[in-house]
Amino acid sequence: MNLNFFYSKKLPLSPETKSDFQSQGKSMWFFAPLNREQKEAVSLLQVGTFLEYFDLMLYVHMAVVLNDLFFPITDPHTASLMAAFAFCSTFVFRPIGALIFGWMGDHLGRKSTLIATTILMSLSCIVMANLPTYAQIGITATWIVTFCRMAQGMSSMGEIIGAEIYIAESVGCPASYPAVASLGVASALGAMGAVGVAALVTSFGLSWRLAFWVGASIALVGAVARTRLRETPAFLEMQRKWMKKQIHEMNLEGDPIRGAEVNATWKEPVALKTLVAYFLIFCGNPLSFYLTFIYFNQTLKDQFGYTSEDVITHNFFLTVIMLFASVFWTFLSSRIHPLRILKTRGTVVFFMMAVMPFLIMVITNPVQLFVMQIFIVVLTLGSLPADAVFIYHLPMYSRFTYASFLYAIARALMYIVTSFGLVYLVDCFGVFGLWFITLPITTAFLYGVRIFEGLERKRKCYPNL
Repeated sequence: MNLNFFYSKKLPLSPETKSDFQSQGKSMWFFAPLNREQKEAVSLLQVGTFLEYFDLMLYVHMAVVLNDLFFPITDPHTASLMAAFAFCSTFVFRPIGALIFGWMGDHLGRKSTLIATTILMSLSCIVMANLPTYAQIGITATWIVTFCRMAQGMSSMGEIIGAEIYIAESVGCPASYPAVASLGVASALGAMGAVGVAALVTSFGLSWRLAFWVGASIALVGAVARTRLRETPAFLEMQRKWMKKQIHEMNLEGDPIRGAEVNATWKEPVALKTLVAYFLIFCGNPLSFYLTFIYFNQTLKDQFGYTSEDVITHNFFLTVIMLFASVFWTFLSSRIHPLRILKTRGTVVFFMMAVMPFLIMVITNPVQLFVMQIFIVVLTLGSLPADAVFIYHLPMYSRFTYASFLYAIARALMYIVTSFGLVYLVDCFGVFGLWFITLPITTAFLYGVRIFEGLERKRKCYPNL
């Protein structure tokens, strides 16, 4: 991806002009071009994120085929629950992965953590590529594929957050807004590549194992490529301060008052309200994703007679649209503050979710359903393109842990709520059962955005109308 697409040349501003902009609360949308090292780092991370998401989403989009191979055949209701279990297994262990890789990122470095997550993803793909089916080894196949999905979920946890933190700490604000958001473009491209490979495999009768061998190979390439990264300046500075702190503590052992002062200055507290807002914002994306790529799959099969191959092809076109939407929102963040984008999107989605049950009731053909899915994909309740904004408001010395753990908890909880909850709510209330999940999540998303708007105004980085 050409990074010059996101950055214009720096405009000469006098100190008086800069002060005037800040006093009025206007954003400083004057981007300095990235240097060679920054461009190389962003490019490597984009490639790595693409590879990681290709591997992660490969099973998700081939689930309509693989669930029949690795899970026992049962009645439709039980099959829905087992499919939900297979889907959620990717996310329920993410909090554990967040704690592991969060600790690594905050203590061992951003670079080493990114390499480790990519290797773990590759190993899980290798296992699945060689795994016998349920017909061959019975329930053992079910458990092994579930464990592999858990490993992939844990790996992806350190990957996306680590890459975002790396860029946010290496590129100054506001240029970091579209730079970090470009990782969302890479992840959308990876998802599109995964469903594209799935479509090719199923359409031409190729072995599904070939897809996972491709995934394992490209993940190893990504791990090797990331060895060229350097550690972020912010992390190196944190290590320097940590060593300085240790020296101070050794010299101040006989002076408990001064020693307490050193510890107080080292700790960087974060408000509980900020953490809650971060959590609520990241609850939105699982809802949009599940509705688009999982919930309507059964409708396509039962109501419109789609085969598994048809569903995969249908979802491929949705990922293409998702990719273009990601590019658009990323580009727009170089012109408009990202939080303003999220606020507008969330407001539109709220009204859309309110009328969705009625829209579902009047749908008579797959084209109408596809149009509704397009709106959900384009106006997704995701954090893109504001991830850099959220990262800046987390404490430096535990940033990786906070960001990854809250992200993981939000995703794990909401994927469980949406996948299992919708099975029972729709059974009890029909399509109107969607309201019990969609409207509260959208409202919580908008509340979280509002909290960060206030934080950005305090540091004079949010423009007034």
